[in-house]
Amino acid sequence: MVSVKGCEFPADRLYDVGNHVWYLPIEDGRVRIGLTQVAVALASRQIFAVTPKRVGRAFAAGRSAATIESSKWVGPMRLVFDGTVAEVNAALTERPGLLAEDAYGAGWVIVATPDGQGDSLAGLTPGAEVARAYRAWMDASDFPGCQ
Repeated sequence: MVSVKGCEFPADRLYDVGNHVWYLPIEDGRVRIGLTQVAVALASRQIFAVTPKRVGRAFAAGRSAATIESSKWVGPMRLVFDGTVAEVNAALTERPGLLAEDAYGAGWVIVATPDGQGDSLAGLTPGAEVARAYRAWMDASDFPGCQ
């Protein structure tokens, strides 16, 4: 586990630092996807709703694959590749607070199947390098941390 200003990041993931999304490749070329603790902190840890696209629905890179609603913000979870939703976390849609409680475990949002054109996860920050990338983002954004 990597820690930056009280924010934890599992080293086994890939990160889209600008969108605060993590990616974990799993079996059959699919990818489990969720939001980082930074996203949760930006939402004041009060997540009211998580509304992912339905299973079987396609999404485009840079477009929304889910909508997150918190006390401070309502917005899209943008992904880095074109793909299709393979699974949604029904427990999270029923209990959105799971995202704040366990962002990297029970709080995952979707499992997606990339369209398979090239390396869909190229350009993401590996867990081993996430501390440097997030520290730079936090400093530039005047982000106080996850405490």
